[in-house]
Amino acid sequence: MNGMLHSLTGPYGLPVTAHTCRSPTGHLTRLGIAREATHGRCSHQLRKVKRHQLSRAGVDNQSNPGEPIESPTVIPVAEHQEAGKGAEDQLLRGELAFRPPTVAQQYWTNFRLFFALPWRRFKRDSVFALEIAGGIGDKQTGRFGDAYSLPQICEALIKAAYDPRIKGLYLKLGPVGAGWAKLKEVRDHLRLFQESGKYMIAFMTIAGEKEYYLASACSEIYIPPTGRLQLAGFSLGGTFLRGVLEKLGIEPEVRRIGTFKSAGDQLLRKDMSDSQREQLTAILEDVTLGFKQTIAEARGKTVEEVSALLDEGVYDNEKYKQGGWVTDLWYEDQVMQTLKERTGGKPDIIRGVSLKRYAWVSPRAFGFEAGRKVIAIIRTSGIIVGGDGAPSDSVISARPFIKMLRQAGKTDSIAAVVLRVDSGGGDALASDLMWREIQKLAEKKPVVASMGDVAGSGGYYLAMGANAIVAQPLTITGSIGVVAATFKLQEVYRRAGYTKTVISRGRYAEQGNESRPFTEEEATLFDRATDFAYASFRDRAASSRGMSIEDMQAVAQGRVWTGRAAISRGLVDALGGVATAVEMAKERVRLAAGDQELRLRSVELSRAKGSPLALLTGGGGAMASVAGLIQVVWMAVTQGSSLQQLLLAAAQASGQTPQLLQQLNLLQSGSAVALMDDIEVDGCGSSLVSPCDTRQSLYPRDGCDEVL
Repeated sequence: MNGMLHSLTGPYGLPVTAHTCRSPTGHLTRLGIAREATHGRCSHQLRKVKRHQLSRAGVDNQSNPGEPIESPTVIPVAEHQEAGKGAEDQLLRGELAFRPPTVAQQYWTNFRLFFALPWRRFKRDSVFALEIAGGIGDKQTGRFGDAYSLPQICEALIKAAYDPRIKGLYLKLGPVGAGWAKLKEVRDHLRLFQESGKYMIAFMTIAGEKEYYLASACSEIYIPPTGRLQLAGFSLGGTFLRGVLEKLGIEPEVRRIGTFKSAGDQLLRKDMSDSQREQLTAILEDVTLGFKQTIAEARGKTVEEVSALLDEGVYDNEKYKQGGWVTDLWYEDQVMQTLKERTGGKPDIIRGVSLKRYAWVSPRAFGFEAGRKVIAIIRTSGIIVGGDGAPSDSVISARPFIKMLRQAGKTDSIAAVVLRVDSGGGDALASDLMWREIQKLAEKKPVVASMGDVAGSGGYYLAMGANAIVAQPLTITGSIGVVAATFKLQEVYRRAGYTKTVISRGRYAEQGNESRPFTEEEATLFDRATDFAYASFRDRAASSRGMSIEDMQAVAQGRVWTGRAAISRGLVDALGGVATAVEMAKERVRLAAGDQELRLRSVELSRAKGSPLALLTGGGGAMASVAGLIQVVWMAVTQGSSLQQLLLAAAQASGQTPQLLQQLNLLQSGSAVALMDDIEVDGCGSSLVSPCDTRQSLYPRDGCDEVL
């Protein structure tokens, strides 16, 4: 495998190192800057409308405080020959690095901060207070959104690293609900802040593996003497409904294409299959090894010592202190006291700034240069559906997404697109339609896909339409396969005394009749349609990735991979986060323009929508449960409604659609869907934290935030 080491600049002109390599199939044309991007002329129709929409997103407003602005500096590409056959040497990586500002840059930064607007000012020697608990949204939040999201956290840490007014970081952690890819991205930015030489203090009262993973980026870690720090290892599993369906009299008709396509196992089996166990074990090993290596490096330990810690079953926090896993056992008031001393303020006041307030500080204050041309970041997350539904953090609707892509293609100021994908798939037709639009956009402008926690099945379908794909080492991806299912309710109807008579014309007119089993001809058609859907997905994936159908078949079959495993199989081009994807897009634009000094900046086009009501009620919705599923099925029988109608109604009534109901609603339609299991590797210590714990209950507003 031939490799190239690219030393690039990420957001705000920070160095990003990205490796590219030739896959086992000889695939090279889709790598980050290995192919010239072709640019078509953008349409001038509706230009005023597009300019207005992009202005609202921050494209034309260079004073937007949340706007990432990049430096044009690019370190030349250097050739890197393969040193050995080890898999680790062949990985593609993208890492942020801190670049100390020059004396002139420091002068101009101080000059700009002196004339900053009042709401962007705070005293010198302040501490940046960053509180992370609960879920971490992938889209930048709006006015009525939560206090933080992944892009806001990352941007704030970059600014804070270069802000001369900030002397340190106070990281307050509660139970974290994000996946390992998002956590890796946050930790990479924490490490960048650490490289600035400023102090970093982490404090936790209740924590497991995920929380400790973030805290380990800090030089100082504190927990109360009676705090709950549980480091016990990792686990993942599956849930199976076949026994429940049998008791209800429901007979599922499921067709899965792919040896490892386990999405239908939830309905067909009562236990885990060998193929599912094999792929989940591989993912578990990757997560466990990655955690051990990260902690060992951060705390000056060996991997064996971390393994021993996980197996020890520590319940006395004094052992964490004695072993050097935490700095000391302090209560929060003791941490507050040391922050008061380090910030040099009055005895009862801590000089500091919270994330929400710090978001108003413009990146331009630190000399991060702007440009007229932008890299548009479009973020998608959730289950994929067709139709016109409004996009949200839990649903990717085809038509609004396609409309946004077309607008990006027609807007002259957008030079390239970074497509962020965080989805386990969904409707196969919707996935194909969106893939086609991504592919068409990639013919006009560079498109680089950045994978979040998961980009499998339909999520991978979207990503493969881009010119290049970037994933985190622990991103869950692949699952190139389809599953089709429908429910036969004849036994339910018999038990309830419910009868249904259908009069039809046409051999397959009653294929969707749930009151009787398939005929032999209907079953054959069901099988052939599912086979055709899989072949179409596989062949498109092979064409998109520059692989033969045989080579794609070897890594497809519904198999789920981590980003680290996918890269050596030609499914992914580079390891890294959004910063790496942005740089790869910038390099393509500069290569096509023949100008390595072309100034470009990135802009978030996707924003999460909140509401004042969510702030008052705390948001959230009902969780799907077996009892709820039984109730839905019983209502379908007694009220004469179709199961699909009742599932959809229950999902909509829940506020935020439960994943289980969404998946069942898609599966039972009888059409092939590009959907994968909901796979999340939990830390065993993290899973001991009660799901009802929230930032409000864990961290009452009588601590650092009140005095900031």
